[in-house]
Amino acid sequence: MNTVFSKGECIEHYTWGDDCHGWTFVDTEALSVKQELMPPDTAEKIHYHEKSTQFFFILKGRAKFTIDGASIELREQQAIQINPNQKHFIANHQNTDLEFILYSYPSTKNDRIEIK
Repeated sequence: MNTVFSKGECIEHYTWGDDCHGWTFVDTEALSVKQELMPPDTAEKIHYHEKSTQFFFILKGRAKFTIDGASIELREQQAIQINPNQKHFIANHQNTDLEFILYSYPSTKNDRIEIK
């Protein structure tokens, strides 16, 4: 039988950063699939992954990515891939929530290096 996922029926709900939320739907060594929500005027810390490739798909709002020092803004229904060793972070500078799906392959478990 196939499993149906939703925010209410997920493997894990977690909080991060400044009151940001995440819901984990798939979590294996090979792949993680999450939905995340960033309230207005929030940002994560700059970091990189040595092994993981990440794919962000914007569901709601606008996301500002900084990748290796270059900025790019994505709107709803747009996506971006971030490759291993690219220094990056995502920010929500809008006055509405930002929601996105995040695929990481392999998983980012124990593969996040923060830049001081």
